[in-house]
Amino acid sequence: MKKLILLIIFFGVTSTGFCQLKSKSFEEVDSLQYFQKKKIIVFIHTDWCQFCQRMKNTTFKNQDIIQKLNSDFYFIDLNAEEKRDITFNNQTFKYKPSGNNVGVHELALQLGTINSQIVYPVLCVLNEKREIILQYNNYLNPKDFKLLLEKLKE
Repeated sequence: MKKLILLIIFFGVTSTGFCQLKSKSFEEVDSLQYFQKKKIIVFIHTDWCQFCQRMKNTTFKNQDIIQKLNSDFYFIDLNAEEKRDITFNNQTFKYKPSGNNVGVHELALQLGTINSQIVYPVLCVLNEKREIILQYNNYLNPKDFKLLLEKLKE
């Protein structure tokens, strides 16, 4: 009986104390917007970008940030080298190869291009109408990202 109670307490604490970031797909967000309007935060990254990986391992592991993203926004994690077709906003975007095993996804270019270039990582914020309201292409530490989320919530 004691073991059962300890297990219940352990799972109760770990499930609430260590929540995980819930990433949505573009297709999911399209339909979720009909039920609840929220801003969309798209994290555009690559596997080879060290600042992208650093942001994944620090900023997106912060419990306050996870809680805010899960409750107040739709979060999408987009690998800019994703090879599958993505349908968003009634449009289909494709991977565009630019060489041998090299290329970039059209949607990453659409959302992440700033001043005619894309520099990773990119945060793209879309309003409830799916219009770009902010693009930021640099590493954000947890403290600065929390400030950004507060401003976006206003």
